[in-house]
Amino acid sequence: MRGNAAAWRVAGWSAGVLLLLAGLPLVASGRLPGRLATHWSGDGAPDGSMPLWAAALFPALIWLVLVAAVAAGYWRASGRTGGGAQGWAKATLLAGGVFLVGGQAAVVWANVDRGHWREAGPVSGRLVVALVMAVSAGSALWIATRRGTATRGSAPSGPGMEIPGGQRLVWLSRASNRWIQVLSAFSGLVAVVPVVAAVAGLTGLHWSLIAPFALVSLVALGCASVQARISEKGLEVSFGPFGWPTRRWATRDIESARAERRTPAQVGGWGYRLSGLGTTVMLRGGECLVVRARGKDFAVSVDDAERGAALLNSLTAVRSA
Repeated sequence: MRGNAAAWRVAGWSAGVLLLLAGLPLVASGRLPGRLATHWSGDGAPDGSMPLWAAALFPALIWLVLVAAVAAGYWRASGRTGGGAQGWAKATLLAGGVFLVGGQAAVVWANVDRGHWREAGPVSGRLVVALVMAVSAGSALWIATRRGTATRGSAPSGPGMEIPGGQRLVWLSRASNRWIQVLSAFSGLVAVVPVVAAVAGLTGLHWSLIAPFALVSLVALGCASVQARISEKGLEVSFGPFGWPTRRWATRDIESARAERRTPAQVGGWGYRLSGLGTTVMLRGGECLVVRARGKDFAVSVDDAERGAALLNSLTAVRSA
C-alpha cells in the first residue's frame, strides 16, 4: 500500500509539472509575440527563439525524458540500495520539476507584452532563484527521506519481552493515507498555479485564492502520514514527511500499551480525532498502537502495533523496577 501511494504521488507531481510547462505559454499566448526568446547571450540579450508551440512543447519533452530516466534508474537501483534509490529518485524529480517550471515562468515573463522576441527582457536573475529553490527543495526531501530509513528493531511478539542487558531495542513503524496525500497535492497545485502565473507577469498575486489552498495543502500534508518510534526514551509520534510536529511520551509517564483494532467510524473520521476513546491518529482502519499515559489514551494507526506495545511495556517495566 505504501508503495502504491508513493507511485501515485510521483505520478501526480509528474503530471502537474507537465501541465505547468506546457500550459504557461499557452495561457499567456494573447500577450506573447509569435516567436519567444528562449536563449540569451552572456550580456543578457536574447539571441535565440522558438515558435510558441515549440516553447511550450520543448520543456515538456525534457521533463518527460527526465521522468523516464529517473524511473529507469530507480528500477535498476532499487534492488541494490532499497530506500536510498527511492530517496534520490524523489529528490531528483522534485528539484528538476521546480527548476523547469521556474525556468519556463522566467521565459514567459521575459516575453510578455513584447512586440518581438528580440525585445525580451533578461532571465538570469529568475533562473538563479529557480535554481536555488530547486536545490533547496531537492535537498530537503533527500534529508527527510534519509531520516525515514531508520531500521526497525527486532523483537518477539507478545505483550512483553525480555530485553538483554546492555542492549537497546528500537521499534519504528509508519502509515500514510493516499487520499489525504492526493488532497494535499491537488490543493498545492491550485495554490502554485496563480503564483507561477504572477511570477511570469501574467496576473497579480491573488492571495484570496492562494492562501486558502496553500493552507489546506500544508495541513493535509501534515495529516497524511505518521511515524511512531519507540526506544528507551519512550514513544515519539511525528507527523508529515519532515517529522514535524512531534508528540513525545517518556517511559516514566506511560502506564501501559496495547494493540487495538479501531475504525474511522469509531473515532469520528480520518486524521487527528478526539472521541470517547481518547485521541486517535486515524490514517487507516485496523490495528492501532494505544498507550495510556497520565490517565489518558492515545492511539495511532500503524503496522506491527502489537510488537511495539510489547517493547514499550517491557521498557516501562524496566524503568519502574
